[in-house]
Amino acid sequence: MPARENHLKNLWDDARAAGMSESEKLLYRSNLLGSEKRVTNFGGGNTSAKVMERDPLTGQMAEVLWVKGSGGDIGSMKMDGFSTLYMDKLHALKGMYRGVEHEDEMVGYLPHCTFNLNPRAASIDTPLHAYVPRKHVDHVHSDAIIALAASVNSKELTEQVFGAEIGWLPWKKPGYELGLWLGKLASENPQMRGAVLESHGLFTWADDAKDCYLTTLEIINKAADWLQAESAGKPAFGGVKLPTLDADTRRATAARLMPVIRGLISKDRYKVGHFDDSPAVLEFVGSAMMDTLAPMGTSCPDHFLRTKIRPLVVAFDPAQPDLEATLASLPDAIEAYRADYAAYYDRCKHPDSPALRDPNAVVYLVPGVGMITFALDKATARISGEFYVNAINVMRGASAVSTYQGLPEQEAFDIEYWLLEEAKLQRMPRPKALAGRIALVTGGAGGIGSATAERLLKDGACVMLADIDAGAAQDVAAGLARVYGADVVRAVQMNVTDETQVIEAYATVAVEFGGVDILVSNAGIASSAPVEDTTLALWNRNMDILSTGYFLVSREAFRMLRTQGIGGSVIFVASKNGLAASPNAAAYCTAKAAEIHLARCLALEGAEAGIRVNVVNPDAVLRGSKIWSGEWLTQRASTYKTDKDGLEEMYRQRSLLKRSVLPEDIAEGVYFFASDLSAKSTGNILNVDGGNKEAFTR
Repeated sequence: MPARENHLKNLWDDARAAGMSESEKLLYRSNLLGSEKRVTNFGGGNTSAKVMERDPLTGQMAEVLWVKGSGGDIGSMKMDGFSTLYMDKLHALKGMYRGVEHEDEMVGYLPHCTFNLNPRAASIDTPLHAYVPRKHVDHVHSDAIIALAASVNSKELTEQVFGAEIGWLPWKKPGYELGLWLGKLASENPQMRGAVLESHGLFTWADDAKDCYLTTLEIINKAADWLQAESAGKPAFGGVKLPTLDADTRRATAARLMPVIRGLISKDRYKVGHFDDSPAVLEFVGSAMMDTLAPMGTSCPDHFLRTKIRPLVVAFDPAQPDLEATLASLPDAIEAYRADYAAYYDRCKHPDSPALRDPNAVVYLVPGVGMITFALDKATARISGEFYVNAINVMRGASAVSTYQGLPEQEAFDIEYWLLEEAKLQRMPRPKALAGRIALVTGGAGGIGSATAERLLKDGACVMLADIDAGAAQDVAAGLARVYGADVVRAVQMNVTDETQVIEAYATVAVEFGGVDILVSNAGIASSAPVEDTTLALWNRNMDILSTGYFLVSREAFRMLRTQGIGGSVIFVASKNGLAASPNAAAYCTAKAAEIHLARCLALEGAEAGIRVNVVNPDAVLRGSKIWSGEWLTQRASTYKTDKDGLEEMYRQRSLLKRSVLPEDIAEGVYFFASDLSAKSTGNILNVDGGNKEAFTR
């Protein structure tokens, strides 16, 4: 029978693999498997190879286990992502094993098995690879396989689909004991090519790297084919119960919900959101079985470690939408979830369990709208959503051919609050200063805007670049994404004088990241003309952009910041000219003065809500500035009787410090006001102008 169109494809390139060592083939195989979410999710699964290596001490050949190290991702890992351990020492560990009650202590022995002083910490799954008597082992979390593994009659289904070629093991928490079980199963059944682990995933093995890869694909495809055939003609999740709203309404609804949720769950640490209205999600949240399946929680440990044991279902009826009522219900719903989670912790905790962690939900299901996920950073929020999509796929498959079952509550707790998992969490690096913060930067495509965005990204913030020039903003965003990752930077077109565009831009930042914490109001123009040559149109243009535009952008920021209720920081990038008059620039200077006074007014209004408003005043920032690329440069050069090349030197010599002011200098000033370094400052003006006595504040 020809392969179905949606089968996993064989991506192995013999020509490319021909010159590789066994360890290099392992990396190649790992990256191929990890590149496909239908094989395994981000950070999930692991791969290994038993390789003959020369011992650096004895010079003799020794068998070494190369296995994905703790916390890695097989799709993106490099050679340094593998742990390497002597196989003879791993076998010797069997003599140290005191039984399942003491199996966690075996992790402490793994460093003693390290080959060649490799610093990569070994994974808890190392014994599952070590004791399978084959050279190559893959462990993946395919949705099709977990659908079988999470069914109440998992063993019978596995036998029905695979016969004797794939074994089965009952649920057991990953660890040393499970490694012994799997090794025994493989040793006693040499005809087996792998095993399904209940509520967990798939192990496959072979004595050749390519054969192992092909076996993994074959077994997953076979399971997917069987599920498709068995579920043909059956409505997914028992059929449709609720309608799906159109795409624009879904996004608009999410944009209203996300800042409210974010504010309620970010009192202790800032959270970043992600919205998913993919077909799989919409099918599930509108289905007849969603109310039954969602509370059951996920089954695979990798799923619920990322998503918590169960989601929060938001009270929203797309058939009779009342968004205001839904928004009003969120505080009680989130508090009820927290209380339920705390009760789960109290029911299941052990004397040595780690303290209760963040009790807020990670996954929020909204009927007719989609799924919202929140985490401490954007990548984790997105990945958590991807994991829950995996869980949806599992529930769909299991429900079509059997009855889906989540992990028993105590088993789920024992993994979530496993001391070894806690140790992994404690090894994570400290969050950056702006981790979880969300910034909107207007004029984001210009020199100051892009430098400011980079400064905020460098310290962990997510940034939405807003600019009237959509193409330029996208180009800047793409460049920053190459350095800081695609998750954390977005771009949106915004004319700050267009009220509708401003409102829509805030809706976009809400859907993309969950809300806003930092506004950098930086969009600007500059004009130069004697007052008698200043037209009304020129005067109004300065006022529209530099005064009215700053009002519109800050008004919408205040609305969202008050909705969240967790404070925030508004920074106006004004100008020295707002304090010190300049000849032939009455429209510009007056508009900049209005900016500064607007900031003072907003500082008064925002203080009771923890919203700080401050001003950074640049002067003569020529490099990278879009303002200085037009007529303004020529006009100012004419005003000061110099040429374009001499203008920067003139400004430098005019300053007290005799130094040029660069976009990065302004960005540092903005960062100061955006960060907690200035937590007790509002209504302030910071001049970054090289020193100009006319602009001294007084």
